[in-house]
Amino acid sequence: MLTEFGKVFAFMLTAVLFVVMAVFASKLIRPARPTTEKLKTYECGENPEGSPWVKFNIRFYVVALIFLIFDVEVVLLIPWALVYKGSGIIGFLVGAIFLILLGLGMAYEWRKGDLEWARPKIIPPVLKKEEPPEEKSQKELIIVE
Repeated sequence: MLTEFGKVFAFMLTAVLFVVMAVFASKLIRPARPTTEKLKTYECGENPEGSPWVKFNIRFYVVALIFLIFDVEVVLLIPWALVYKGSGIIGFLVGAIFLILLGLGMAYEWRKGDLEWARPKIIPPVLKKEEPPEEKSQKELIIVE
C-alpha cells in the first residue's frame, strides 16, 4: 500500500517520464534540416549584430522588481479581503495599516524616480563668460579718470 508521499512520488515520476517520452518521440518524428538561417539566434526578426553581452540599463530590472514586489503585496490583499468580515475591526486595521505602508512605499519609489523609464537630464547652469581683460582695463581707466 502506498503512503501519501509514495503517491506524490509516483505522480512526479509519471510526469517526468511523460515529458521525457514526449521529447524523445518528437525528436524521432521531426525532420532535421539545419541551415545557417535556422541556427542563428532569433531576435524578433532582426539580424543579430554585435556581441550578445550587451549592458542593459539597470532601470529595466529595478522597474521589474518593484512591479513584482507590489504585485505580490496586492495578491496578499485577496485572502485578507475574503476573511475581512470574520476578523472584525482588528482585521480592518491590519489591512488599513498594510495599505498605508504599501502606499508610502509606492510614493517613495515614485519620488525617487524609480518608476520612470528614463530620468530627465539635468542641464547644468550656464556660467556667464568673463569679459576680455582689455575691456576690463578700459572700464577701470574710465572710472579712474
